[in-house]
Amino acid sequence: MLQLTKPLAFIDLETTGVNLGTDRVIEIAIVKVLADGTRTTKRKLINPGMSIPKASTEVHGITDEMVKDAPLFAQVAQELKQMLDGCDLAGYNSNRFDIPLLVEEFLRAQVDFDMKGRRLLDVQQIFYKMEPRTLSAAYQFYCKKSLENAHSAEADVMATVEILEAQVNRYPELGSSVDAILKVTGEEPIIDFARRFIWENGVEVFNFGKFKGKPVAEVLRAEPQYYDWMMKGDFPQHTKSKLTELYARAMLKKNG
Repeated sequence: MLQLTKPLAFIDLETTGVNLGTDRVIEIAIVKVLADGTRTTKRKLINPGMSIPKASTEVHGITDEMVKDAPLFAQVAQELKQMLDGCDLAGYNSNRFDIPLLVEEFLRAQVDFDMKGRRLLDVQQIFYKMEPRTLSAAYQFYCKKSLENAHSAEADVMATVEILEAQVNRYPELGSSVDAILKVTGEEPIIDFARRFIWENGVEVFNFGKFKGKPVAEVLRAEPQYYDWMMKGDFPQHTKSKLTELYARAMLKKNG
């Protein structure tokens, strides 16, 4: 049993997306664990005041229709604040996503959600700390062998081959072809390896800076100097190569 000196509130959010600056909460669930071990639970659907992207609905199953009569975050902010008052906060990957986005929502609602004195416990960090995600750990887990000469390129790559073969045997649902495996794991929608540009709903968009989420072609046509700025910057050569391709295509359409 957890030994608590103050309540610990576990938080999970479903959202319109993963951009802390522009996305909104559409569902919040809180489990508040008190020092004596008793729990109280709260779950609310929230109207985000914007359309929920199809890609997000495919993840959590929440549609615009389901939240159209739900309250806005500002309408429940005080109620949520009250439940979380005096609590430390916990969740899974919560320090990187759930808590920062929740704080953003409180700020937008102009509700003073004081973070001073709160401890933040991220369960994912415990998982990663106690079950290391290194090649050596994977080799031990899947192949029941110690990786000798770890960080020797040859030893590492041979171990990686064995790990994949063991994973295919262990998880029949993976399939055994590259296509089948990637269908399960998914492929990142990246355009350049530094992830400065990504695919979003079939459109190439910026993944950083002031134009994050904006179509690359649209930005480059409107502000071609941004291309010059990036080409002079310390971006990787692969990023610059992809940028040049995108710029050429954008200018062709502009002049076509």
